[in-house]
Amino acid sequence: MKIEINGSGYRYISENSGECSPECAFVLTRQNEKYIEDARSRGAAGVLSPEEAFAALGLERIKVIGITGTNGKTTTASAIYSLFLDLGYKAAMQGTRGFFMNDVPVEGKTLTTPTVLNTYRHMLQAIEAGCDYFVMEVSSHAIEQERIAGITFDLKILTNITQDHLDYHQSIDEYIRIKNLFFQDESKKLINKDEPRAQFNIKNAFTYGVENPATYKIVAYSLNNGVSGVLKHFEELVPFESSLHGFFNLYNVTAAMAAVHLLSTKALPEIAEALENFGGVSGRMEVVSTDPLVIVDFAHTPDGMEQVLGALKEKEVLVVFGAGGDRDRTKRPLMGRVASSYAKKLYVTSDNPRFEDPDAIIEDILKGIEDRSNVYVDVNRRNAIAQALRDREGDEVVLILGKGDETSQIIYDQHLPFDDRVVAKELLSGM
Repeated sequence: MKIEINGSGYRYISENSGECSPECAFVLTRQNEKYIEDARSRGAAGVLSPEEAFAALGLERIKVIGITGTNGKTTTASAIYSLFLDLGYKAAMQGTRGFFMNDVPVEGKTLTTPTVLNTYRHMLQAIEAGCDYFVMEVSSHAIEQERIAGITFDLKILTNITQDHLDYHQSIDEYIRIKNLFFQDESKKLINKDEPRAQFNIKNAFTYGVENPATYKIVAYSLNNGVSGVLKHFEELVPFESSLHGFFNLYNVTAAMAAVHLLSTKALPEIAEALENFGGVSGRMEVVSTDPLVIVDFAHTPDGMEQVLGALKEKEVLVVFGAGGDRDRTKRPLMGRVASSYAKKLYVTSDNPRFEDPDAIIEDILKGIEDRSNVYVDVNRRNAIAQALRDREGDEVVLILGKGDETSQIIYDQHLPFDDRVVAKELLSGM
């Protein structure tokens, strides 16, 4: 992929050495450094650092918001994006759900954080579309692999730090270190004050939270019929309401309101009023049926599951879930333990097994469940969902976790069509 550039002595820049030529410079990143001699042998017009490429493209013309954390990145990013649009700004968003500009989908799902030059390309498109803000999710992989190199962030946000991706980072301590690495410079940052694992440079740091003193603090809240509360900023008290459910979404909407307040000229009451228009994210606490109540959620970590199940703790819940293959094995028994401590009955099944044996993945999950008298096991995900729907009685809720709005199941290297929401609706219509 080449990006056209003007007035710099060459016509293009690329991070692919195979595209380099006397009119195309090579953008050197941590991912492609071993190809630098290949770029030179092809007559590359020059070698640029990501910082130089960022400046050459004039990307400082757009305000960039980066959000990292184990859970909540997608909802927080989507809420910020929604608020900006509703408040009259033009904005773009890049993340798990794809790339969007001014309320229009531009590209489908790829990596949470793409390669350096792909992100730069999206920023350039956003600038050309007149966008004032570029909201992006930042994964731990992207931080460690320097896929955000060169970007000048106007605001960095931390949602939380719990266990995930230990297949890649090897230890929880290393994962925590990588997440916190994003917040060690002097750029403006917004930190979840209730996250005990957060470590950050206090210069230009703002905080938000529910339990601890913070720049933006929730001083009262209700979880009935969505989340609502009162946000305190210094001496200002601002009521807000949202249709989102669950205690964890208090953090997501607070971070979103605070971010927009820090980066725009809008007053908090106006921002809070606009929040009412945000309906949430597809596949996150998504209600696919109200009678019976069937909810689909993306939660695929022990903490993510605990947050979702905690939001439904007043109800009797039947939980369908599995765990992804070729990923962190240590979280599987923890997921089983969390699910068994909240749910009335468990339906342990396959998620995206990839190249792992799905039965072996299920065995890992079961190791965390002491009492298996209320556990149903079926490696076929459709069968497990069907069984939960058949077993449901009275006001019981069927909660299907792990895949959210994913539309395929990954078995070996094949992406086979499978959408929890579609499957649940099909099964319900046949009952």
